[in-house]
Amino acid sequence: MQKAWNRFISNVHLHRFVVLLMIIAVLYYARGMMNTILITFIFTYIVVHLIRWVQKKAPKVPTWLIVTVVYLLIVLGLYFVITDYIPLLVNEIVKMANSLGKFYQSKDMKWLMSYINQYVSTGSIFGQAKHGVQLLVDAVTSIGTVTIAMAMSLILSFFYTIELEEMNDFSKSFLTSTYLGWMFEDIYYFGQKFVNTFGVVLEAQFFIAICNTVLTMICLFFMKMPQIFALGLMVFLLSMVPVAGVIISLIPLSMVGYSVGGLRYVIYIIIMILVIHALEAYVLNPKFMSSRTELPIFYTFVVLLVSEHFFGTWGLIVGVPIFTFLLDIAGVKSIGRKRHHYHRHQA
Repeated sequence: MQKAWNRFISNVHLHRFVVLLMIIAVLYYARGMMNTILITFIFTYIVVHLIRWVQKKAPKVPTWLIVTVVYLLIVLGLYFVITDYIPLLVNEIVKMANSLGKFYQSKDMKWLMSYINQYVSTGSIFGQAKHGVQLLVDAVTSIGTVTIAMAMSLILSFFYTIELEEMNDFSKSFLTSTYLGWMFEDIYYFGQKFVNTFGVVLEAQFFIAICNTVLTMICLFFMKMPQIFALGLMVFLLSMVPVAGVIISLIPLSMVGYSVGGLRYVIYIIIMILVIHALEAYVLNPKFMSSRTELPIFYTFVVLLVSEHFFGTWGLIVGVPIFTFLLDIAGVKSIGRKRHHYHRHQA
């Protein structure tokens, strides 16, 4: 038994494969927490990346000061969104609801409503209303879930980065474990490679979000829309979700556009979003992703399509990192090898 165990430990490829299966199993059973896990990882990666960049320019600046300033800016940004953007959006929703109510109560619409009532039964109307209420409840529930995940992720990433050096020293102590050191080394090996590949893709999506935001704000400026900065911030945050974020931004932009220029502005915004969405999906996403991950555009686009089909919106975010991660550990193609040394110190 001891000999078999020693042979297992000495076979690096075998025990790394076993550890990889264990990690996949743990993530599968923790899939209900996937929002919190991924958002925490994204926040932590961005803040750690920023810490290393600032300390490279100014080595004497302490980590805790950088982290404190960054999270204060995040809190101020959230305060700005809550106090400025959300009231604006709610006000536009109320205006749109009032406009629709007046529109359907007008004399010109009475003949249409009476015509509809002849062909639509009361039971059908109640059934559709019930379905609409259920959709509204599901939407509110999902928003609440994402909000809680976002809050927990901010707290977790803050405590990780505020004690970054202590966290690194404590985590490295697992590598010297007498009995399970080999397992922690494998976990460190996979974690290091995933941080490398995910970071490359995250940077690509950041550049895509900037392009989407600039194009959208230019269009909104010529349309003379109010609160362009707040709307631009909303578009930037949603654009961090590949492909789907641009489409989601259509809803609040259409509401604001309707209050400014009526149905004509809604049509303009729909056309604008369709053009930007096509630009992102067919030009920016494949081009930035392929240049950063060193993958052909065809492979990048296929991975985005397949991962979105199987994993939904999160598939668009983690599909390319997982694919490049698998290529790396399989020895097919190393991604971001030049940055490997940097990320090893960052981990």
